Amino acid sequence: MSTDYVPAMTFHPQPQPGTPSPWAFPAPERAALGNGITVLHCHRPGQQLVAVEVLLDAPLAAEPEGLDGVAAILARAFNEGTDTLTAEEFAGELERAGATLDAHADHPCIRVALEVPASRLQRGLTLLADALRAPALPAEEIERLVANRLDEIVHEQANPARRAAKALYAELFDAADRLSRPRSGTADTVKSIDRAAVKAFYDAHVRPATTTVVVVGDLTGVDLPALLESTLGTWTGSAAEPSVHAPVTGDDRGRVLIVDRPGSVQTQLLIGRIGPDRHDPVWAAQILGTYCLGGTLTSRLDRVLREEKGYTYGVRAFAQPLRSAADGSGRSLLAISGSVDTASTAPALADTWTILRDLAAGGLTDAERDEAVQFLVGVAPLKYETAGSVAGTLADQVEQHLPDDYQAEVYRQLAELPTAAATEAVVAAFPPDRLVTVLVGDAAEIEDDVRALGIGEVTVVN
Repeated sequence: MSTDYVPAMTFHPQPQPGTPSPWAFPAPERAALGNGITVLHCHRPGQQLVAVEVLLDAPLAAEPEGLDGVAAILARAFNEGTDTLTAEEFAGELERAGATLDAHADHPCIRVALEVPASRLQRGLTLLADALRAPALPAEEIERLVANRLDEIVHEQANPARRAAKALYAELFDAADRLSRPRSGTADTVKSIDRAAVKAFYDAHVRPATTTVVVVGDLTGVDLPALLESTLGTWTGSAAEPSVHAPVTGDDRGRVLIVDRPGSVQTQLLIGRIGPDRHDPVWAAQILGTYCLGGTLTSRLDRVLREEKGYTYGVRAFAQPLRSAADGSGRSLLAISGSVDTASTAPALADTWTILRDLAAGGLTDAERDEAVQFLVGVAPLKYETAGSVAGTLADQVEQHLPDDYQAEVYRQLAELPTAAATEAVVAAFPPDRLVTVLVGDAAEIEDDVRALGIGEVTVVN
């Protein structure tokens, strides 16, 4: 049976793209609770997972002598119950609230991070407040955390990247500076930590008057000041002045340290020095130039060492703030990191020094600059798509004593920086004769060839 029926299709006009709205890093609002807590909050419509960052003024430099790592144990113990909840009950309450609570200790402070659905924000903040106000710090859990940390140290010794970092910090900084020693302590210091030490550190340094809280997410319909007062605002404590960080100084005379790892088929490279941190006007140009040097697969280091020579799977250059102060006396670690097969150690170093010298002689190209700006600025809206990423950056700004509009200003500067400024900054950041080179590898195989390079006095340690 035939039919003449032809189905009709209706074609709607193709949607046309609208005018893109300009993007800027979110600006927070500030407030203060009655107990002295400073609050930064940022409403992000649609972000139903609210991120809360808490900065506790308990720097690593405040750890008692011989107890390096007590701040890290305290940070981990915030998840181990309160005065009303056991560790298991506290974990169960977090789970029922759909929340996660993590903490870590670094040189400037202890950071506690909460993520919780907006619909359960009150419950999440209540649990966070209880953990800060009255952590149980049970002796058996402290013993477990100490044992876990001691196990980690054994694994870190077997990790070439961790060994390289430990050696570089010890080389750059005076032994009396806390920066010279592992953030979470050594076996000798951690094994001395007990509940009494953790409780004493908590009592001495954790109080609302010197605490900052960052809240980011969809706060529609939330009376945030009232909610914070009824949760974190119930935490009481004595008045205190904020910690004052000592200026950062380091010995970056050019030299080479080989950490002997007999039989290793690869050499871990970590080349570094100290340089300007985010308070320095050169920071944006330094970030741009460093990205061109080693921030991506198309950077100069990767193009030569990975693509042309096949020495490595990848090499990166980066700048990491260490310890910042409002007076600008802070510094950052400027470093080049990667790994190569043992036989390629000396050739890879030689090519790295050639790249640095060529950069100083010829500078970056406009194409390199444009590609770096396109990525660094263009990816920002995606990078800060989540509440957690925004909260983390705002907390970084607080930690480093930076203004609230700092990140937005950096992106504005990046978009306008000329190629010459990026070249000047990266050349100043990585002068070939002022770099401390740490190599974790088989000294018997690499020592003679590395000495022949003439990039600095060579020392071998076990």
